[in-house]
Amino acid sequence: MAKFNVLEHELVPEHYLVPVEEEEEILKSIGIKKENLPKIRKSDPVLRVLERKYGHIPIGSIIKIVRKSHTAGRIVTYRVVIRD
Repeated sequence: MAKFNVLEHELVPEHYLVPVEEEEEILKSIGIKKENLPKIRKSDPVLRVLERKYGHIPIGSIIKIVRKSHTAGRIVTYRVVIRD
């Protein structure tokens, strides 16, 4: 039985792993410290799918989320990976 890819569901926004080299620039551009970002748990089903794509995703990594918006076009947000 094939595993379901939650990222293929129409209600789940696009998720990407932010490369470590880009983290500081992103945090500076949005004016926030990593520990103040919204959180995403390591056990989140989306992270399981992302790990099949990117490999192991360590605690403290930043995930970029791109949501489609009828009024703004698209909205980019970030979350930091935390323990379960």
